[in-house]
Amino acid sequence: MQSGTAATKSWVLDFEQAAPKAVEPLMGWTSSSDTRQQVRLHFPSRDEAIAYCEHHGIAYRVFDPNPPKRAIIAYADNFAYSRRTPWTH
Repeated sequence: MQSGTAATKSWVLDFEQAAPKAVEPLMGWTSSSDTRQQVRLHFPSRDEAIAYCEHHGIAYRVFDPNPPKRAIIAYADNFAYSRRTPWTH
């Protein structure tokens, strides 16, 4: 498995829910009349996303990205000579 960071540096604009979702009585499906929930806009930088929102009069909140939950190491580090505990089968 690869844990790369390619294509993870973009900023995303998601619209908030404007109308409540409703359950369709016959089939039980959840639906909404708000089509903006289906739109997701990607921007290469934070400044471009903010400029787009301000130009179009869209209220926005900026959430900073979360730090990675683990350190990214190479598979070869499992067999390094300087490993703290020796590797065994």
